[in-house]
Amino acid sequence: MTNKKMSLTNKVLLGMILGIITGLIINLFHLNNPDSFINNYIVDGLFHVIGTLFINALKMLVVPLVIFSLICGVCGIGDIRMLGRVGGKSFVLYLLTTAIAIATAIFIAASFDIGSGMNIPASSEFISKEAPALTQVLIDIIPTNPIKAMAEGDMLPVIFFSILLGISILLVGKKAKSIIEGAEIANEIMMKMVTIVMSVAPYAVFALIAKAVATLGLDLLASLAGYVSVLISALMFHLFITLMIILKLFSGLNPLTFLKKIRNVQIFAFSTASSNATIPVTMRTVTQRLGVDNSVAAFTVPFGATINMDGTAIMQGVATVFIANIYNVDLGITGYLTVILMSVLASIGTAGVPGVGLIMLSMVFTQVGLPIEGIGLIIGVDRLMDMIRTVVNVSGDAIVSTVVAKSEKKINLDIYTDPDAGAIKQ
Repeated sequence: MTNKKMSLTNKVLLGMILGIITGLIINLFHLNNPDSFINNYIVDGLFHVIGTLFINALKMLVVPLVIFSLICGVCGIGDIRMLGRVGGKSFVLYLLTTAIAIATAIFIAASFDIGSGMNIPASSEFISKEAPALTQVLIDIIPTNPIKAMAEGDMLPVIFFSILLGISILLVGKKAKSIIEGAEIANEIMMKMVTIVMSVAPYAVFALIAKAVATLGLDLLASLAGYVSVLISALMFHLFITLMIILKLFSGLNPLTFLKKIRNVQIFAFSTASSNATIPVTMRTVTQRLGVDNSVAAFTVPFGATINMDGTAIMQGVATVFIANIYNVDLGITGYLTVILMSVLASIGTAGVPGVGLIMLSMVFTQVGLPIEGIGLIIGVDRLMDMIRTVVNVSGDAIVSTVVAKSEKKINLDIYTDPDAGAIKQ
């Protein structure tokens, strides 16, 4: 009788479930009181250290992985026009899904009329950070110092420099053959590093989830139950209905196969609440599990992690309706259309900025005349909501990567349909 090993995805899923249970026990029995042993040495000690080390390890891989993947991708394409097509299709699809996401969120939130007649005290004050102007974001795409951009993990300049470097290597021709081979070897090494880091994921995910659930007050969740439930419903609708329709409509591929194979990326995204930190896992899954050629994935995945804001846009739509109803402000059709337009533009204008979700939300509130301090009402549950909307964001990245690859005939359908392709066994 053969001993079938549990897949890494199932181990990570088990770690997440155990983390939720552990966090709930700590929270419900008030073991997370300030200055308690459990809080100081377990929640803010052991769990915090393990989780942060894991996220740092993932972030450590992002820049070199993106650089080598893009160089290999550009050289693998061999045609500058195809690179333009891949970029153009990705950009349009990312903006389209963001627009659909916020329109859906506004419709669902308005249908449930959440926030009407509620009197919720603000959980904390919110001080709005100023978002960079769109013109400045466009200027910053070309780095004055690419090494500085790499050190700071500023993805748009890193993507631009890597593509330009790849194009230059391609144009040099035969003389640069050894450079291309070196980049391909380096890319393989980076993928192997991703596999090594992922091997400790079950323990790290347990720590991350346990800390998040233990810290989050259940009484706060109860007071914002309407907002939380509608937001989660809108996120799930976009993930399982809208994005799956887009996948089927534009590629003809089986959505169920996609959902089974993307599960590990979604768990990582939920645990880290960071699209950028999840790039190494997304890249590996898209290429080795879904069969997307590296020449496409190398561009679409980091680009999507930077500008694709489906989950964040949904949060903005639901939060706008919620706060408008609490303050008894009638936005009307014009107001809601403004919110949709602002969210789509903000998804480009605030790309790569820390705390991007709340910055975008403050921009939207300012534009439609809602009080910025209203964000203080929902900021308490933003960590949990951030985890869920990151799942939607990375799923959107993988969907667009798959659709673009299929349109360019750059996907291996044998890998896509094989349930065991690229799976890590432990």
